[in-house]
Amino acid sequence: MILEVLGTGCAKCKMLHEAVLKAVAESGVQADVRKIEDIAAILDRGVMSTPALVKDGKVLVAGKVPSPKEIASWLV
Repeated sequence: MILEVLGTGCAKCKMLHEAVLKAVAESGVQADVRKIEDIAAILDRGVMSTPALVKDGKVLVAGKVPSPKEIASWLV
Protein backbone atom coordinates (compact mmCIF):
# COMPACT_ATOMS: atom_id res chain seq x y z
CA MET A 1 0.00 0.00 0.00
CA ILE A 2 1.17 3.52 -0.77
CA LEU A 3 0.29 6.29 1.66
CA GLU A 4 0.95 9.87 0.61
CA VAL A 5 0.92 12.75 3.08
CA LEU A 6 0.22 15.91 1.12
CA GLY A 7 1.25 19.26 2.54
CA THR A 8 3.65 22.14 2.13
CA GLY A 9 5.46 21.64 5.41
CA CYS A 10 3.19 23.49 7.84
CA ALA A 11 2.79 22.35 11.43
CA LYS A 12 -0.42 20.40 10.72
CA CYS A 13 1.23 18.71 7.74
CA LYS A 14 4.07 17.55 9.97
CA MET A 15 1.56 16.35 12.59
CA LEU A 16 -0.28 14.28 9.97
CA HIS A 17 2.98 12.73 8.73
CA GLU A 18 3.91 11.75 12.30
CA ALA A 19 0.42 10.37 12.94
CA VAL A 20 0.59 8.25 9.77
CA LEU A 21 4.00 6.87 10.70
CA LYS A 22 2.73 6.02 14.19
CA ALA A 23 -0.43 4.35 12.84
CA VAL A 24 1.59 2.24 10.40
CA ALA A 25 4.06 1.21 13.09
CA GLU A 26 1.37 0.30 15.60
CA SER A 27 -0.84 -1.57 13.14
CA GLY A 28 2.01 -3.60 11.68
CA VAL A 29 0.84 -3.19 8.08
CA GLN A 30 3.30 -2.89 5.21
CA ALA A 31 3.09 0.60 3.74
CA ASP A 32 5.26 2.91 1.71
CA VAL A 33 4.75 6.33 3.34
CA ARG A 34 5.60 9.26 1.10
CA LYS A 35 5.57 12.97 1.85
CA ILE A 36 4.48 15.16 -1.06
CA GLU A 37 5.25 18.87 -0.69
CA ASP A 38 5.11 20.01 -4.34
CA ILE A 39 2.05 22.23 -4.88
CA ALA A 40 1.51 21.04 -8.47
CA ALA A 41 1.65 17.38 -7.38
CA ILE A 42 -0.86 18.10 -4.59
CA LEU A 43 -3.25 19.84 -6.99
CA ASP A 44 -2.86 16.98 -9.50
CA ARG A 45 -4.40 14.70 -6.87
CA GLY A 46 -7.45 16.99 -6.62
CA VAL A 47 -6.58 18.24 -3.15
CA MET A 48 -7.35 21.88 -2.42
CA SER A 49 -6.92 21.80 1.36
CA THR A 50 -3.89 20.46 3.20
CA PRO A 51 -2.85 18.44 5.04
CA ALA A 52 -4.28 15.47 3.20
CA LEU A 53 -3.81 11.71 3.25
CA VAL A 54 -4.00 9.59 0.11
CA LYS A 55 -4.10 5.78 0.15
CA ASP A 56 -3.33 4.05 -3.16
CA GLY A 57 -4.53 7.10 -5.12
CA LYS A 58 -7.71 7.72 -3.11
CA VAL A 59 -7.98 10.82 -0.88
CA LEU A 60 -8.99 9.68 2.62
CA VAL A 61 -8.95 13.02 4.42
CA ALA A 62 -8.13 16.64 3.59
CA GLY A 63 -7.90 19.75 5.72
CA LYS A 64 -7.59 18.07 9.12
CA VAL A 65 -5.35 15.82 11.18
CA PRO A 66 -7.04 12.58 12.24
CA SER A 67 -5.74 10.59 15.20
CA PRO A 68 -3.33 7.70 14.68
CA LYS A 69 -6.14 5.36 15.82
CA GLU A 70 -8.49 6.71 13.13
CA ILE A 71 -5.75 6.43 10.49
CA ALA A 72 -5.03 2.83 11.55
CA SER A 73 -8.69 1.94 10.95
CA TRP A 74 -8.26 3.00 7.30
CA LEU A 75 -5.21 0.80 6.76
CA VAL A 76 -7.04 -2.52 6.72
